[in-house]
Amino acid sequence: MSTGTGEALRVGNCSGFYGDRLSAMREMLEGGELDVLTGDWLAELTMLILARDRMKDESTGYAKTFLTQLRDCLGLAMDRGVTIVANAGGVNTPGLVAAIRALAAEQGLSPTVAHVRGDDLTPRADALALGTPLGAHAYLGGFGIARAVSSGADVVVTGRVTDASVIVGPAIAHFGWGRDDLDALAGATVAGHVIECGTQATGGNYAFFTEIEDLVHPGFPIAEILPDGSSTITKHPGTGGAVTVGTVTSQLLYEVQDARYAGPDVTTRLDSISLRPDGTDRVSITGVRGEAPPPDVKVSLTSLGGFRNEMTMAVTGLDVEAKAELVKRQFHDALTTAPAELTWTLARTDSADAPTQQQAAALLTVVARDPDAKVVGRPFSSAAIEIALASYPGFHTLAPPSTATPYGVFTPGYVPQSVPHHEVVLDDGSVENVPPPMTTQALEPLTDPHTSQEPKQLHGQDPHTSQEPRQLQEGATVRAPLGTVAGARSGDKGGNANIGVWVRDDAAWPWLSGLLTPERVRELLPETDDLPLTVIHLPNLRAVNIVIGGLLGEGVAYNARFDPQAKGLGEWLRARQVDIPATLLDPTEDR
Repeated sequence: MSTGTGEALRVGNCSGFYGDRLSAMREMLEGGELDVLTGDWLAELTMLILARDRMKDESTGYAKTFLTQLRDCLGLAMDRGVTIVANAGGVNTPGLVAAIRALAAEQGLSPTVAHVRGDDLTPRADALALGTPLGAHAYLGGFGIARAVSSGADVVVTGRVTDASVIVGPAIAHFGWGRDDLDALAGATVAGHVIECGTQATGGNYAFFTEIEDLVHPGFPIAEILPDGSSTITKHPGTGGAVTVGTVTSQLLYEVQDARYAGPDVTTRLDSISLRPDGTDRVSITGVRGEAPPPDVKVSLTSLGGFRNEMTMAVTGLDVEAKAELVKRQFHDALTTAPAELTWTLARTDSADAPTQQQAAALLTVVARDPDAKVVGRPFSSAAIEIALASYPGFHTLAPPSTATPYGVFTPGYVPQSVPHHEVVLDDGSVENVPPPMTTQALEPLTDPHTSQEPKQLHGQDPHTSQEPRQLQEGATVRAPLGTVAGARSGDKGGNANIGVWVRDDAAWPWLSGLLTPERVRELLPETDDLPLTVIHLPNLRAVNIVIGGLLGEGVAYNARFDPQAKGLGEWLRARQVDIPATLLDPTEDR
């Protein structure tokens, strides 16, 4: 890959998670021109899975699906001069490097392979006041990746880096950016955030999916990054899905907390982003501003929280609430050993006078958690079995009681930027240190989580995009689902959930910004009633970001609710009925 040029850098993505489409790497390499092909394999849950893999076998701990793709496509990538950059190293990046070299030798190939290390703080966790987790991995930035790419490596692999770093690093190498090029780094971070989740940028999980003509096999996204950090999001011609302002907006709002989006290289101002269509399946991103990164880097702490067991019972027909109360009392009475935590959830999925038995049934779920597997093993299962013929009429379970299974806990930690020994191991075995940023800035949220104050106005910002929520429009209204006019995407960050809600027409923005106050969100989503809640306005995107603290308990592996990653939370909000100004219900084009 060339460096130091003013030409656009074409960076593609071929994986948004561990388990994504195996054919994507070949599709991206054969579908058109690319300079770099990246992928993201390391969700919070994945780090726990990989750590447990390595506990069983020290030679594992990396994303094996990446190796499968590389076995099919390494020669093709080398022939096309495409650099591959992947965070698939997980918790054992050297192990992945060895595996890559072994498969290359089997195929008679001699790629140069470099890797980034220093993210693994597990051996030092206790000394760093991070406790004694199963794994402690710092989120590294893109400058180590940049050095690896500049060395001419054909393949660069990393462990835990920020999701966008695999895109930012090649851009640093290509354009020669330094630590002070904050706006450019922020722009590349935004481009990386858009494409790192794969087909979520091209119509996958999109609120208005019925408007996309071909979503059976959506293409993976590409970011064309320019020297100033601005970019255009696109995809290979002839592939499924679509790239629109809506699909890009949706992904921009995914798994974000504050309007200040902190990373190890730059703090990106999400309230500065401007989007515009740039032709078919092309959306340009401009105006992104960056600030100095915070003095600390985030650390992913994964631990085994204990053991869990659960069972779901069908409660059919009449007297659902009374039946549920009866079985709760019976179950508690039958337990010989009480677990540390026992939670019940009654989902009223039943309907009156239902035409099928399934539609007449509610679902009652009981979940037990305890540090001791024995407590939530046989005693739990025995209690469920012995009441089977002595409980409410129609008692049956969706599955037989199971054995206790371990569950994980994700918590974030923070250490100074200087703590990780950020290093690059080049193909010849030489090691280069990557110094931390010299200039940092304490991270101050643009919103007060206690009062949900709006972000401060950017200097020179267009006054027509004021951060202040405007008054609801007067006139006739129609009672209809919020999703009639608003899109949403939701996700998880540790134990928190976020919902990004946006509208596609300037006329609807004042209404949306005035509607979604913290008080109104609590009315629409009663599960949030006793949880910390922050509402952030992003006028440039015509969007409101809602952050709900603690909704997901101790993270996705904890399984605090039936949707542990909050993937459907936004669609629940879109389905809630609100009073919509009649003037907003005319069909509008995505813009």
